[in-house]
Amino acid sequence: MKTFNYFQPTDIRFGCGRVKEVGDVVAQFGKRCLFVSRPVSNVFEPVMEKIKKSFSDAGVSFVHFDGVIPNPTTDIVTLGAELARSHNADVVLGVGGGSSMDTAKAIAVEVSHRGTSWDYLFFRETQPTEKTLPIITVTTTSGTGSQVTQVAVIINPKEKRKSAIYNSVIYPRVSIIDPELTLTVPQHITASTGFDVFAHSFEAYIHKNTSPYTGILALEAIRLVVEHLSTTVKDGSNIEARSAMSWADTLAGLCIANAGVTLPHGIAMAVGGSCPHVMHGEALAAVYPEFMRFTYPSAIQKFARLARIFDNDLTDTTDEAAAKESCSVADDFLKKIGMYLSLEDLKVPENETEEIADHTMELPDYTNNPRLATRDEVFAILKKAFRH
Repeated sequence: MKTFNYFQPTDIRFGCGRVKEVGDVVAQFGKRCLFVSRPVSNVFEPVMEKIKKSFSDAGVSFVHFDGVIPNPTTDIVTLGAELARSHNADVVLGVGGGSSMDTAKAIAVEVSHRGTSWDYLFFRETQPTEKTLPIITVTTTSGTGSQVTQVAVIINPKEKRKSAIYNSVIYPRVSIIDPELTLTVPQHITASTGFDVFAHSFEAYIHKNTSPYTGILALEAIRLVVEHLSTTVKDGSNIEARSAMSWADTLAGLCIANAGVTLPHGIAMAVGGSCPHVMHGEALAAVYPEFMRFTYPSAIQKFARLARIFDNDLTDTTDEAAAKESCSVADDFLKKIGMYLSLEDLKVPENETEEIADHTMELPDYTNNPRLATRDEVFAILKKAFRH
């Protein structure tokens, strides 16, 4: 068995109704909080009221930054950091999906360091320090795993690039995962974020730096997604299925925090940088059929294991046959959850696919894939993904 490390500093508070603990949790780290979320909708209002009451009971003063957008930009982060400074915030709370949590993380860096969050990306010589404000998260979707990772994904619209801060100082100190908060997530967002859970799990499983521990977590997360995602898409009020997906999301986040992701995520990040209107899960779904066919011959046993999670009837087939079948099985799963999409469906301009291929190679994700893709092979995948 190879040597490996496993690190997870986030205090995980999992269970229905636990959002009521947020005030006491925040108060452990500060009394002046920047509360980060998307604009308050009718659906979000009850959650907002619970958080406000919890803050009041715990004696926490807060100011609400509700300017988060999908695929958050550097400009949005700067606006949040300016509000945090004016409030003299000493702790940051991110409530919502990956966009809200990643924005909160980036704000916690920018407000406590010179320059902007874009100056502290994973490849920069200068990295965030312990001055970073403590971060608390409350997740309201089951998809990004950001509640337990050291990653904050942001877009620089001027450069048309999507990249990430990656540093252990932005691990949330505490994460509240309350499945009840996911009950009102719309059908398509449920499917898109849910497929992201699958992608996180599977890519961590096949990652060249995966470990036995990460593999156990990844396989359990995949099993939960296969068993429960289609139910949550069809019946969003099913609390058992929602709870299972919340746990799968958390497991997948633990996986990518300790292994990482591979080729599809690099491509999907590049798609998001060029086309911010595309949800991350949508971009992943569009490229996955071609990624599967490109990669499976280089990881036969693991792709066979995936196929058998979907279909027990493949148990008695050879690994080679099961691995090949994993491609069709994954296609069928995407169709079942309404996510069998092409880049054309997502309104990605065909003339931008070459630039997207170039940007894919700027991120390290492709280097961790079982089969190393060249730039031209990435472009070929994109061309095939444009129209399935």
